[in-house]
Amino acid sequence: MAILELRNVSKSFGAIQAVSDVSCSIRKGEVVALMGDNGAGKSTLVKMIAGNFPPTGGEISVDGELCHFNRPIDAREKGIEMVYQDLALSDNLTAAGNVFLGRELKRRVGPFSILDDKAMAERSAELFAELKSETRPWQLVRRMSGGQRQAVAIARTRLSNPKLVVMDEPTAAISVRQVAEVLALIERLRDTNHTVILISHRMPDVFAVCSRVLVMRRGRKVADKSIASSSPEEVTGLITGAIESA
Repeated sequence: MAILELRNVSKSFGAIQAVSDVSCSIRKGEVVALMGDNGAGKSTLVKMIAGNFPPTGGEISVDGELCHFNRPIDAREKGIEMVYQDLALSDNLTAAGNVFLGRELKRRVGPFSILDDKAMAERSAELFAELKSETRPWQLVRRMSGGQRQAVAIARTRLSNPKLVVMDEPTAAISVRQVAEVLALIERLRDTNHTVILISHRMPDVFAVCSRVLVMRRGRKVADKSIASSSPEEVTGLITGAIESA
């Protein structure tokens, strides 16, 4: 059974049709690329999956159950987490503080409830170890590399043990070494049987870690192919319109 299934999902903003009749099925443990030029509808599609926008039409199912997401917390309760391109991290907090931001652990001291920094640091360290990241719980985020920041953002999603993690351009604007770190993090998620949707413009990254690629153009899905049966040249052609569909 598919973790996520979209059936004829559409989204319009007034007279603008951002997404039109997109259907796809994503299985457990897959890393699936979502590609397309700017304005192709990628961001709108994943924002519907993540609960930011309700669809104008069509259906979204998680584990075979029809879902209606009106807020991101609705999607999170069904096991869907999103790592946005800006990561939404607080530079003045530690790695552990960011991992637990909004979900802080507390302990009782007499009549008072205080933050349990030790428990949060220990759990964060476990998550970083699972991801095989060198990030440390007490490190300040403002002193971290791009790869370490991604590790913090991914560790935060792991708190709820999600079924599906959506990653928006995680390797944009970082160094070659940091790109390798982030791709390794995605592989760790795959190896622990998590499902990943990877939005990316970077063809080498997609062909390195993904098993399948979905291509959108002008709000429509124009291809859904296994990486093994495609090529960077074909995907480029599909993105630009030189190839109509595949």
